[in-house]
Amino acid sequence: MKQPIITQIHGITPDELKESILNDVRDELKQLAQNFQPVTPPEYVTRKEAAEILKISVITLSDWNKKGILNPYRLGNLIRYKRAELDEALVQINKTKK
Repeated sequence: MKQPIITQIHGITPDELKESILNDVRDELKQLAQNFQPVTPPEYVTRKEAAEILKISVITLSDWNKKGILNPYRLGNLIRYKRAELDEALVQINKTKK
């Protein structure tokens, strides 16, 4: 026959135990809330918008795709770029020029 598991706590009332647990949970939730950064969905831009952001022509944009400077995403027949990756590419391009 299986023995029941019993936990006994001495020197504390059930209400004090409950309050102690609630305080610990609240503290953990406060820490999580302070460090929480919501995940923003990636923003995709068209070829024309990407060229305007980078201040280059669409032809140069295509050339950069072939050279691997940019990473285009194909969505069916459409080509899109992640806005965050365009910003990173600008930083990388500026670093290589220096």
